[in-house]
Amino acid sequence: MSNNEFLWVEKYRPQSIKDTILPVELKKTFQQFVDQKTIPNLILVGTAGIGKTTVARAMLEEINADYYVINGSMNGNIDTLRNDIQSFASTMSFSGGRKYVILDEADYLNVNSTQPALRNFMEEFSKNCGFILTCNYLNRIIEPLHSRCSVIDFKIPSKEISKLAMQFFKRIQYILDNENIEYDESVIAEIITKFFPDFRRIVNELQRYSAIGKIDSGIFVNLNQGSYDNLINYMKEKNFTEVRKWIGENLSGSTVDFVNHFYANCSSYFKPSSVPELVVILNKCQYQSSFVANEEINLAACMVEIMRDCEFK
Repeated sequence: MSNNEFLWVEKYRPQSIKDTILPVELKKTFQQFVDQKTIPNLILVGTAGIGKTTVARAMLEEINADYYVINGSMNGNIDTLRNDIQSFASTMSFSGGRKYVILDEADYLNVNSTQPALRNFMEEFSKNCGFILTCNYLNRIIEPLHSRCSVIDFKIPSKEISKLAMQFFKRIQYILDNENIEYDESVIAEIITKFFPDFRRIVNELQRYSAIGKIDSGIFVNLNQGSYDNLINYMKEKNFTEVRKWIGENLSGSTVDFVNHFYANCSSYFKPSSVPELVVILNKCQYQSSFVANEEINLAACMVEIMRDCEFK
């Protein structure tokens, strides 16, 4: 735990593999890397907030390795590779051991320039520097990088879901007790159920709603509104990737809540001239939801129509 951090996700980020919350076999694998003090080139793949970066950093901290973190979605251009990574990877570590580069969100690296160049860097600096890539979508990483790394999928076996959720529940209790926040255990359990296994999202949401010093059922009104506000911003920006991600995180089997919320708040979100068209789109989405094979696709199509045909305020 880092007492100098304001953000709980950083303040309470596990510093060792032992303290991470992972499926049994995954934890064994990473602990073996640490015990052997040898970490191969890795691609860690899994959903957002599941702990990929935390694991990478924890392993490197435990073996006392020098490492450099780069966010691929923000600094994933070829110049970063040529300048920052080359400068770091080509020099010897102060401790004399192997150095490492963590490439977060590596699936956002350019597949035509940055990823092919990275393949050559892995070979050129293999004696001195290792690479750990994290990603949400493995198919966005080119095959030559797959062959140069061990690919580890952060899948959670169904038989371990309840066990890991309970471990995380206890971790949240520790955080809230340490921060002197009053809380209703049933509310904490509901939030974990809603966002699991996005541990980062759970911690961030709880910190956000702990500002008044208490977490009880009253947060759900604000929690739902905050989620819809995020969705509206993504739709305004025509950011379908984030819209689709929102669907996956928030759709719970039916579009009823979505349709009702948009209908009730149409005057807040949309220009008056677009409200009639919005109502028609919502009505069609609601009608189709009773017989479509995939509710998520139905809702995604509805959002695309809204983004295309309606004007936001």
